[in-house]
Amino acid sequence: MSLVDSVRKVIVPIHKEGYVFIAIGLVATIILANFWSPFGWIGAIVTIWICYFFRDPIRVTPQRVGLVISPADGRISQIAQALPPPELELPAEPMTRISIFMNVFDCHVNRAPVPGRIAKIAYTPGLFLNAELDKASDDNERNALAIETTAGIVGVVQIAGLIARRIVPFVKEGDVLGTGERFGLIRFGSRVDVYLPTHVVPLVGEGQTAIAGETVLADMAGNELVTRSFRDI
Repeated sequence: MSLVDSVRKVIVPIHKEGYVFIAIGLVATIILANFWSPFGWIGAIVTIWICYFFRDPIRVTPQRVGLVISPADGRISQIAQALPPPELELPAEPMTRISIFMNVFDCHVNRAPVPGRIAKIAYTPGLFLNAELDKASDDNERNALAIETTAGIVGVVQIAGLIARRIVPFVKEGDVLGTGERFGLIRFGSRVDVYLPTHVVPLVGEGQTAIAGETVLADMAGNELVTRSFRDI
C-alpha cells in the first residue's frame, strides 16, 4: 500500500454541509475551555464527532447494468412488501421495500442506488419518530424520489429520524444520476427506503450492514448473485 493510500484511509473528506457545524463546535470549545478546561475537552470530543459524522468517503461503485446499490450506510432493518409513498404518484400496488437504518455513527451522505432520471421529488413534512419503526415510513418527515430506469421505476425515500431535523437534497427533478452519485444527506440519525418492482429479488438480508455506493441490494437484470460490497473483498 502506498503512502497516499494510507493517508486517504486516515484522512476522509468532510462534506461541505458540515462546515458550519464544525465551526460552531470549535467556537463553543474555545468558549467552554475558558470557563473550565474539562468543558473544553468535552467540546473538542463533540467537534471531532461532528467531523466524523459529516465524512464523505470515496466509494468504489459497481457499474454493471441492473445492479441496485445501497443508497446509505447502515443496517438493513427491514425487507417487506409495502405501498410506495402516495406523493410519488406511483401505482397503488405493493413494491419490495428495503429499509436501511442509519445511526449517528454512520456516514449520512446518500447515493443513487440506480442510474436514471429523477422523474419526481416530493418533500413531506411530518413527525420525528424513531426511524426504525415501521410507521416512520408514513408519519415522519421525508423526501421521496422516483428514479426512471430502463428496468422500471425505483423509489428512494429519505426519512428523518428521532434526532434528525433536516433532510438536505442535492438534486432536482429532471436531473440524471449515475449509480453511486450523491443526491442528499440527512442530519443526525435517519433511514432510507428503496422501493423496487415486486419481481426483483433482494440479495441482502435483514440485519446485514450496508455500505452506500458499494453494497449490492438487488439485481434488476436477474443475473448473478452478488451479495457483498467491494469493501468485503
